[in-house]
Amino acid sequence: MALARREPKVGLALGSGSARGWAHIGVLQVLRDEGVHLDMVCGSSIGALVGAAYAAGELERFAEWVQTLGLREVFGFMDFNLAGGMLKGEKLIAFWRRHFADFDIDASPLPFACVATDLHSGAEVWLRDGSIADAVRASIALPGLFTPVVHADGRLLVDGGLVNPVPTSLARAMGADIVIGVDLNADIVQRHMHPLAVVRESQPGDGPEALPAPEPAHNGDWMRRLKFWAGSNGKAPAPKQPSMLDVMMTSVNIMQMRITRSRMAGDPPEVVIAPRLSHLGQLDFHRAQEAIDEGRRAAQASLPQLRQFMG
Repeated sequence: MALARREPKVGLALGSGSARGWAHIGVLQVLRDEGVHLDMVCGSSIGALVGAAYAAGELERFAEWVQTLGLREVFGFMDFNLAGGMLKGEKLIAFWRRHFADFDIDASPLPFACVATDLHSGAEVWLRDGSIADAVRASIALPGLFTPVVHADGRLLVDGGLVNPVPTSLARAMGADIVIGVDLNADIVQRHMHPLAVVRESQPGDGPEALPAPEPAHNGDWMRRLKFWAGSNGKAPAPKQPSMLDVMMTSVNIMQMRITRSRMAGDPPEVVIAPRLSHLGQLDFHRAQEAIDEGRRAAQASLPQLRQFMG
């Protein structure tokens, strides 16, 4: 007996990447404009935050708010803490509860789930019920930056990007036949591999001349404002010694890039959207428009591949 044909279910897996995650907004806008029907959405870390807004039908209002964020507004959400992480994260989630939807995930207009990590066991935790705001808060709890979250079952949860930066496996568990994965870490290694100088060929009558190297992306503004966390006490840092925050963020970049490659090799999405975001730092939440524009560009570039699966 021939197998009956059915309409494939399409799932979207939004990846981790801190401030680079605003690119997810641009990706979702393009998919909507192109008439791509999504049957479910899941996310890890910042992907959980944007995915929750989309699942709740709040994407455009959320995008409008994100684009109003300047440095002053971003710092306004920072509730500094001395235990477990630099920031508690409660101001951000309280704002979400007041201005966007907080409801039980089971009641989501679009099926939604997100990933967190059990800090004690290292296990991957799929959050598929309970408060959507609480789930997002656990998924974005980047170690060292945000404090961990105590789950209802007693587990201590941190950022999902530690174990599954682009949660393809979760989308499949939710029933997706076709998974669109958004990888925010595809080109991140370029951020740390700028040459010091480029030497052009010598010409008759002159010697070698060093051309200026491309300016590397950095979190300079954040380093200056948070330098007390690095113990600099207002003094200029020693030559070639990065701050504590810079070391931590660079380490997270490397870790997430390596884990993303490994997980996606084992369970690749059918379609990969990979915005080029190496010029954005993990804390550049005030540069939303740049990230959104690049998300739109990358999504547009993926449309021929996506149409092959969508018929």
